[in-house]
Amino acid sequence: MSIQKSKPVVLQVIPDLETGGAERTTIDVAKALTDGGWTALVASEGGRLVAELESFGAHHITQPVKSKNPLTIWRNAARLGEVIRDRNVGLIHARSRAPAWSALLAARRENIPFVTTYHGVYNQKSRLKAFYNSVMARGDTVIANSGYTANLIQKRHPVAAGKILVIHRGSDLGALSPEAVSSERRKTLADAWKIDTNRPMILNMGRLTAWKGQGIVIDAMAKLAEAGDSQTIAVLAGDAQGRDKYLAELRAQIASHGLEDRILLVGHCADVPAALSLADVAVVASVEAEAFGRAAVEAQAARVPVIVSDLGAVPETVLAPPEKSDDERTGWRVPPGNPEALAAVLRQVLDLESKDRQALTERAAHHVGENFSVEAMCEKTLKAYRNLLSDQGPNQQR
Repeated sequence: MSIQKSKPVVLQVIPDLETGGAERTTIDVAKALTDGGWTALVASEGGRLVAELESFGAHHITQPVKSKNPLTIWRNAARLGEVIRDRNVGLIHARSRAPAWSALLAARRENIPFVTTYHGVYNQKSRLKAFYNSVMARGDTVIANSGYTANLIQKRHPVAAGKILVIHRGSDLGALSPEAVSSERRKTLADAWKIDTNRPMILNMGRLTAWKGQGIVIDAMAKLAEAGDSQTIAVLAGDAQGRDKYLAELRAQIASHGLEDRILLVGHCADVPAALSLADVAVVASVEAEAFGRAAVEAQAARVPVIVSDLGAVPETVLAPPEKSDDERTGWRVPPGNPEALAAVLRQVLDLESKDRQALTERAAHHVGENFSVEAMCEKTLKAYRNLLSDQGPNQQR
């Protein structure tokens, strides 16, 4: 039976479906599969995104795939094997290391294609960690979410030679447009955060973890205050995900600067477009390299000026000197971990004239529209699936 006559069943495997870029991509690809008439399955430990996944006809399978325990990983391989046989799965796609080991074992036992997506810049300071990471380079196709990530895979994992495919992470750009956000949504979020929308607002979005650089934003706000800025507020939006000690440290840092009324820790934000519509500038302050950098793309799509740490894949997502002229820039890149540099650029961006801001944000929206749409990401991913399933031949397809 040909692919055209029989739409395959695809199983994605990810630790959980709480929040994050890999999780969002899992949902987006599952929807593209169901929209195309395929069957989309996702195995995870569950989370707040399961309801959305099931709302468009995909199926969630709860399994303990978040565990790094070797025995659990081994048992998960058997569990995934049962799913493959029972649900007639034709291809399995792993998006994180622990579940990828289970998925690899299951795929090889059941003789179906195995796909991985290298979503992050994984720590690799020992041979054991290098081996653990290597599972993400063992796919029949290894998807890199940026050119930066592809180069990292090639350097670390020779086993992936000839199998790496760059598919930039995509976002729902239409939903991020300012025109797509109603005044009611803006007001609801502003009221929930208790912010004065007449004051300039800096937005930093990302889970609360030290490498995301929330502390750098706090110190930059202190620099602005020292320079006489008494109006600008900053919203740090992100889930602590159990990092209570880090959350307490951030609160203490804010208090030490006397900025309790100007820096808000608001927790998880479910309405990203509304949050961006309230912002005058978005900041991505990571102190370690981002494999892609979805927050910077989303800010540009929302026509919000963005400042990012000059690390990792940001030259692909945010155009700026020296690679581009000042007239071609779509945002600003600053040295990581440098609150003085961040504060200086924040002042520059907040002082932009209206015409200059509009020209910048229009360039930025065009840039991300050309390169980082969810439609393009899903189309390329499904094409990769089709190619692997076609290579199997009709006698091997489930």
